[in-house]
Amino acid sequence: MEPELLHYEKIVEDALRSVVRTALEQVATFGLPEGHGLYITFLTAGRGVVIPERLTRTYPEEMTIVLEHQFWNLEVGEDLFSVELSFNRRQERLEVPFDCVTSFADPSVPFGLKFELAAGDDAPEPGADDEAPAGNLPDAVEAAPAASNEDSGADEAADDAPQTGEVVNLDTFRKKR
Repeated sequence: MEPELLHYEKIVEDALRSVVRTALEQVATFGLPEGHGLYITFLTAGRGVVIPERLTRTYPEEMTIVLEHQFWNLEVGEDLFSVELSFNRRQERLEVPFDCVTSFADPSVPFGLKFELAAGDDAPEPGADDEAPAGNLPDAVEAAPAASNEDSGADEAADDAPQTGEVVNLDTFRKKR
């Protein structure tokens, strides 16, 4: 085998995505351990992503979901996962291919992964300012704003307004010791 045929970056990305798959499989089988919360950011317009149209309008590029207190029917396949979440008191089903996941974190541990999508994937071309590929993100996940998948009394019209990008410091949500 010639060295130029070994695409180590792709091999590492696939291995790290299997970490996400295995974690979700364990949660689907045994439930989420107390105190844990999984933050998953994905491309909303990515190939194979199935989410309600109103969420696509609100989050046209990326969306972060949180699997913590209110999620149902988590199913994990080889290439994608699906889950039901509550958005403004509506239970909605989302299907997300693992190739569209851009970050994964469990701040209770702390553990996080950030994925670099290949040029052929449904991602914008990487620019000069882009961060390094996947790695451990011990203190915060820099991602699109988290979608509120908790029941709230928020106005439905606000749900349709496009969201601007923000950096969310997950230390805010950690238990104080």
